[in-house]
Amino acid sequence: MKDLLFSIFPNENFVDLNLYQFGWERCAPSHSFGPAARTHFLFHYVISGTGTLYADDSSGNTKTYQVKSKQGFMIFPQQITTYIADKELPWEYVWLEFDGLRVKEVIEIAGLSQNSPIYHAHSRDLREIMMQEMLYIAQHGEMTPFHLMGHLYLFLDAMTRSISSMRITRIGKLRDFYIREALAYVEQNFQNNISVEDIADNCGLNRSYFGKIFKEAVGKTPQEFLLNYRMTKAAELLKLTKLSIGDIGNAVGYDNQLHFSRAFKNIYGVSPREWRNQNRMVI
Repeated sequence: MKDLLFSIFPNENFVDLNLYQFGWERCAPSHSFGPAARTHFLFHYVISGTGTLYADDSSGNTKTYQVKSKQGFMIFPQQITTYIADKELPWEYVWLEFDGLRVKEVIEIAGLSQNSPIYHAHSRDLREIMMQEMLYIAQHGEMTPFHLMGHLYLFLDAMTRSISSMRITRIGKLRDFYIREALAYVEQNFQNNISVEDIADNCGLNRSYFGKIFKEAVGKTPQEFLLNYRMTKAAELLKLTKLSIGDIGNAVGYDNQLHFSRAFKNIYGVSPREWRNQNRMVI
C-alpha cells in the first residue's frame, strides 16, 4: 500500500448524510496539518503511532490532546485545529469527512463535542468494525456513491455503539420525537406553500420554541432546512428529468419562477439552467 490514499466523493445531494472526502495516510515524522478550519465534520482514527491535536473549544480556547493508537478525534465545522505526527512514532490514520441533516444528532449520541473531541472505544470488537469500515471506504473510492454511503452508515453505527450503548437511549427523548415529526412533515409537504409556522403547528409547538430545539438538533434553522431540502429536490429534478424550470419550481413549492431561480442560485451559486447544463444526465 502507498503511504497516502485520498479521494473526493462526488456530490450526489444526499440530504441526511453525505460524504465529502476520505483517505488514509502513514505520516512522516512531525508531519503536520493546520491551523485550518473545516466546512464539515472530519473524523480521524489512529491505527498506529501517536501525535498531538491542537483544537479550539467552544469558547475559542486552544486545547492540547495527545492522541495515540486505537483512539480518534473529531474535528467540527469551523473549528480551528492543527494536528502533528510524533517525531519518533508518527501516526498512521484513516479519515472521513462527512455532514448532513442528521449528523449533529449522531455526534451528540456519540458524546463527542468541541470540548470533548477524543474518541475512546468501550468495545474492542465494535472499534475494529468501525476501523474496517473506514479503511474499506478509503480503499474503494472507485465504488458507486450509494455503495460508499452504505458503508458510511455502518461506520457511524459502529462508532456510536463502540463509545457507549447507554447514550443511544437519548434517541427516545421527547425533543427527538418532535424533530422526527417535523422532518416527516417537510418530506411530505415541501411541494406545497408551507411555512415554519405550519411545521411548528403540526408538531403542536410555538414557533419560537420549535425553532430553538430544531436548530439544536439539526444544526440548521427550520427556514434553512426547508430551503435546502427544496433545492436538493429541485437539483434532482433538473438532473433526472426534462421538466421546465417553471415546472420544477412549482414541484418544490415555488409558483414564481424568478423567486425559485433566486433561491436556487443562493444555494448552488448558479442558476437552475446553468446547473442543469453542468450536471444533466443522459435520459
